[in-house]
Amino acid sequence: MSRTPVTTSRAGSRRPATAGPARRRLRWPAAIPTVIVLATLAGLAVRLYQLSRPGYLLGVTEYDDGTDFGSAIRLIHGALPYRDFIMVQPPGITLLMAPVAAATSSFGTVTAMAAARIFTALASAAAIPLGGLLTRHRGVLAVLVTCGTLAVYPDGLLAARTVLLEPWLVLFCLLGALAVFDGDQQATGRRLIWGGAAFGFAGAVKVWAILPVLVILVLTARRPRQAGRFAAGVVAGFCLPVLPFALLAPVTFYRGVVVAQLVRSDVQRIPLASRLQDMLGLTHLPAGSTAPLVVTGVAVIVVVAALMAAGSWLSHRRPPPLDWFAAVTCLLVVAAFLWPADFYEHYAAFLAPFLALSLALPIARIVAALPRQGKRARLGRAGRRAAIAVAAVTVATLAVLQGTAESHLASAVPASELSAAAHAIPAGACVLTDQVSYPIAINRFVSTDPGCSLMVDGVGSDYALSQGHNGLTGAGRTPAVEQMWLSAFRAARYVWLTGMASRRIPWTPPLTAYFHAHFQPLIRGPVWLYVRRPG
Repeated sequence: MSRTPVTTSRAGSRRPATAGPARRRLRWPAAIPTVIVLATLAGLAVRLYQLSRPGYLLGVTEYDDGTDFGSAIRLIHGALPYRDFIMVQPPGITLLMAPVAAATSSFGTVTAMAAARIFTALASAAAIPLGGLLTRHRGVLAVLVTCGTLAVYPDGLLAARTVLLEPWLVLFCLLGALAVFDGDQQATGRRLIWGGAAFGFAGAVKVWAILPVLVILVLTARRPRQAGRFAAGVVAGFCLPVLPFALLAPVTFYRGVVVAQLVRSDVQRIPLASRLQDMLGLTHLPAGSTAPLVVTGVAVIVVVAALMAAGSWLSHRRPPPLDWFAAVTCLLVVAAFLWPADFYEHYAAFLAPFLALSLALPIARIVAALPRQGKRARLGRAGRRAAIAVAAVTVATLAVLQGTAESHLASAVPASELSAAAHAIPAGACVLTDQVSYPIAINRFVSTDPGCSLMVDGVGSDYALSQGHNGLTGAGRTPAVEQMWLSAFRAARYVWLTGMASRRIPWTPPLTAYFHAHFQPLIRGPVWLYVRRPG
């Protein structure tokens, strides 16, 4: 009969040989999947709770979701991006949403938009376990910080409310990172190709994916063959979905996706304090002055650098490639968000995974370097448990704050206004609007009138045709912009204008004169609906 092997301690007592270290080795691996599952469920619950708020599943909440999902509806109905209508983003989101948009013929655009919002929330939640898998080799603390940050980061949740690019961008970047990195080190062989393909498709969703791609290329520069495999994957992942559309309208593609993104202007620059508050995840706090937020931002950078240095000193090793990838990409993303005049809250969702990794990895290195044997072993165990407890309490607190904030959410567009417009506009009518999410929300986006404008992004079209200008910064001085809007107004039977119409539509004298001569108010309010005058 087998017996459990025993060892004798210095005091002469007999104990099982598997006690102590072996038992700890069994405990932590079991805790890692538990942390990943719990964080994923919590993140998914918060995201779905957002969609249960009034108007967030079936109403109007954003401008960009209309352009992103509207482009997929146009594609399903036979119109090609860049050739038949202007887009200022690559076609990745159009392809991702196309299967959902196919349901518009049977269920209408509002139901399909609801399904697309749910899929986007699921994509955002799927990034949480990917972050956990990327850091699982570094222990429970690294997984907890990474998954917890991705689960409750405020702007990440904001981007998950509807069809926006950032959740899908983050998803494919993390898929790429999971393939490119084998633990702390870079993988080899086909994994680099598949990882590059995931990053390439991320770039087909939004060109920001070029930032982590550049960091990985630098990290693999000493191994040209490996760098070549990764680069080949990136090129394939980007070109396969993009080239078929870009080759059909290369000039429009270049103007929209490249030029309009680099040189766009606005009447005023988004304040630094607002950007930092979003990037630091402090949206629950009242809007403050710039100085404290700048100090906080600098402090975060200093803390991350200090953590990396402390981890290297304690472990007597340089930071591994995964740590450099996270930290350098995080800095590049922050710099990219501080540069242009425009900045929107959901942009910061792209920062979330790299900020989480930049904090989690060096902290885990420091905690792992705490003593495990000798006289200070008990102190080391206490330090590790305390760090895990602090991280868990912090994540739980942020989750409660986020849930409390979301309990007050409601769409700014009352359902009564949408219902009134749906009754006033017959199905199949040609509706021109400065925000296509409105007609999508009442099943009036697809027109049966010949010659109706296929525009999905008014301000983006202005940017593409006028070298980055909108209605307030001089887009109307470009003849092509004025002609585009005049043509759209001439074909329209109804015109639906929001409070942002002056920014999206260049109201030149000819355009204004035509509008007032041919349209009369039908519904007055915060959102005005006009109908073509009789005769």
